[in-house]
Amino acid sequence: MRIERLRPAAAMLAALAALAACRSVPPRAAPTSWEVRRPQLQALAHFELRGRVAVAAAGEGFNANLRWIQQGTRAQLTLEGPLGVGGAQVIAAGDELTLVTPHGEQLDNAAAHAELAARLGFDPPLSSLRYWVLGVPDPAQPSTEALDPDQQRLAALTQSGWHIDYVSYGVADGGSLPARLTLQRDAVRVRLLVDDWRL
Repeated sequence: MRIERLRPAAAMLAALAALAACRSVPPRAAPTSWEVRRPQLQALAHFELRGRVAVAAAGEGFNANLRWIQQGTRAQLTLEGPLGVGGAQVIAAGDELTLVTPHGEQLDNAAAHAELAARLGFDPPLSSLRYWVLGVPDPAQPSTEALDPDQQRLAALTQSGWHIDYVSYGVADGGSLPARLTLQRDAVRVRLLVDDWRL
């Protein structure tokens, strides 16, 4: 008889413990609004990312490891794998562009643009790309945004003739930044997978 009387009491204690455990979980914080998030990311002057890029253009394609270092208006991109043996380095600062080929040859401005377009199959829009990889439009150009209202971040973006799909985001410095994105313009398709963000 005592065992039967104890069973309901034990069940009640277990239920109370479960309720207490549920109450101890803090509520999930609402994401920062897009109106606040967008200018914050557009103003971000320094970042570094490491990842992989796959390019398909003019019926050809390649895969490469990518390291991107942004310091103010200066972007330094290192591609390892394509463009011949070894890696190639691209440095963009304002209107200035420098390409260092895998063989150590340095090309500047118009020659660098021409060589980059010949090797990649397109001339990358580096001035806007620095914003797109962060998940925001280039503030200097008109754009069309498709927003994920629940997460308050871009799902897709159309700007300067390019369409960017934000496939997934990852955690970076307490916030979220793109982890996988696809850029497409005409016959050019670029897929970027970010393995690591540093802000």
